[in-house]
Amino acid sequence: MNLTARSATIITASTDPSNKLLRWAAIGWFVVAIIGQLLFAVYIVGFYGGTAVYGNIAEWNEKITHGFSEGATVSNLVVGIHLFFAALITLGGPVQLISGIKRKYPVFHRRNGRIYVMLTAIAALTGLYMLYAHEGAGGAVSRPAMTLEAVLILLAGVLVWRFAVARQFRRHEAWAVRLFLVASGVWFFRVILMGWMLVNGGAVGFDPETFTGPFLDFLSYAHYLLPLAVYELYLWAGRSSHASVRYAVVGLLVVCTVFTGVGIFGAVAGLWLPAFS
Repeated sequence: MNLTARSATIITASTDPSNKLLRWAAIGWFVVAIIGQLLFAVYIVGFYGGTAVYGNIAEWNEKITHGFSEGATVSNLVVGIHLFFAALITLGGPVQLISGIKRKYPVFHRRNGRIYVMLTAIAALTGLYMLYAHEGAGGAVSRPAMTLEAVLILLAGVLVWRFAVARQFRRHEAWAVRLFLVASGVWFFRVILMGWMLVNGGAVGFDPETFTGPFLDFLSYAHYLLPLAVYELYLWAGRSSHASVRYAVVGLLVVCTVFTGVGIFGAVAGLWLPAFS
């Protein structure tokens, strides 16, 4: 391809309406996700922080397995750190991906990015401690799934840092999004679960009493691998020379946005608000 033809291809790609639609579809999902994550952060701070302030830490066991153990100072401290950092991660992650903030406040973006990477690493390590310090925690399916999730968080954090230092900003940005997605796994799990229940009109594919079943086995991996897969499709569509590919991914993102909104509503109504009653 000669220079003229290549330039024409670039201009055509940049002005193709499918490119704008793809970008706006991604922004639409991100806005909905930010709202959901803010609500999740309010829940974490309000419930876990509130019960800790009023000396009712034992209530953590109603929401998480081995949340509080009488006399287990180290274990309780690790759980507390994990929950506190989870709230900070939920608040700090979306901020890193807002392009306007990156452009106008580069120093803040760099400092917040370093903090975010460190917090996600600590949250992953404390999560692994919580998983393996208690015999039988996690179960045969979810334990390896959560282990892989923690490993991916650590790997993505290393690559985010590495490409930032190397000033390879495209790769840095791509890995920052991947880190955000996998580090938001706890949030995704709840949103997908509640969205699934609302769409199906109840618990389908699992027993709500024992909280076991094939759907939950699937969700153990899907709650972070599916968002990563959709993001890879988004990147692929952006590189594709076929507008039809971009339109298809736009449709997928619209479906994901609607489902995310439904899942957030379900999580707020069925999980987070009842915790304060």
